[in-house]
Amino acid sequence: MKTSDFAFDLPEHLIAQTPVTPRDHSRLLCCDRASGLTEHRHFYDLPRLLRAGDLLVANDSRVLPARLYGERPDTGGALEMLLLEERERGVWEVLVRPGKRAKDGARFVFGGGLLEAEILEHVEGGNRLARFSHDGDFYAVLEAVGQMPLPPYITRQLEEKERYQTVYARERGSAAAPTAGLHFTPELMERIRGMGVGIEYVTLHVGLGTFRPVKVEDVAHHHMHTERYTVPVRTAEAIARTKAEGGRVIAVGTTTARTLESVCRSHGEVVPESGSTDIFIYPGFRFQVLDGLITNFHLPESTLIMLVSAFLGYEKTMTAYREAVQEQYRFFSFGDAMFIG
Repeated sequence: MKTSDFAFDLPEHLIAQTPVTPRDHSRLLCCDRASGLTEHRHFYDLPRLLRAGDLLVANDSRVLPARLYGERPDTGGALEMLLLEERERGVWEVLVRPGKRAKDGARFVFGGGLLEAEILEHVEGGNRLARFSHDGDFYAVLEAVGQMPLPPYITRQLEEKERYQTVYARERGSAAAPTAGLHFTPELMERIRGMGVGIEYVTLHVGLGTFRPVKVEDVAHHHMHTERYTVPVRTAEAIARTKAEGGRVIAVGTTTARTLESVCRSHGEVVPESGSTDIFIYPGFRFQVLDGLITNFHLPESTLIMLVSAFLGYEKTMTAYREAVQEQYRFFSFGDAMFIG
């Protein structure tokens, strides 16, 4: 398929700039995989779409306040740095702007000196490796000086950092939120558990590669960035039990979907393990785990809308997106959601 096949017209005012309050009051477009029929609900209606014996699997990765604004102490030159991945203790792969100021050996300070960084070397793709020094716990310092790495299409400052975290976020390491989970509240999750639906977790630390534009016209030639994941024993066992008892496994978000399908592709079933994946799911992919998917509305020509199209079907997906635009749904990270079952 061609990348241009996944283009659609999106008015700018439908790009959500702020999250809905309460979280579960976002809208929910329900899509039937078999018929393509749609129904308009709200996210707090999710329990009506589930049944006892189903299993929700969500990504519990926690977003780091990974955007840092600092300066060179010798010249005062300003620099923006985004933490991407910790390569070894205290050494991170980072994205820097402007890159010309981040020469090997250059030093920068953040938060008035609470955090310092030295550029060690250039790596593939134009990123750098930087060694950080600080007093006390690194993550505590990062919480004090860092900002949430909101996507570039969100132009308003986020008033509360926690609104770019899911309520169940635990494992630190993502450069972006697994946004399908932003709609859940503790009360909604309690209602879901109370009706006999299981909720378990995987961890996939979301990297910026997930949102990297597809720059080739033939989608089969696009290569995904590698991301780290963990599937706990408890989750693998819950999936096997759900399948054996005839329940549905429903992924909360594309990151969860990619994790489960990647592990199953390697082993023939979902097993407990930690590893990394660069799986790219687009139409023609054969799903082995998922029976349902909860997801937000994604960018035109993105790998995320391609994954949705693989699960729901290309024509049904594009029809649903056109309907969402017509019905004034809110798009992208802080936008509304889809339930595909």
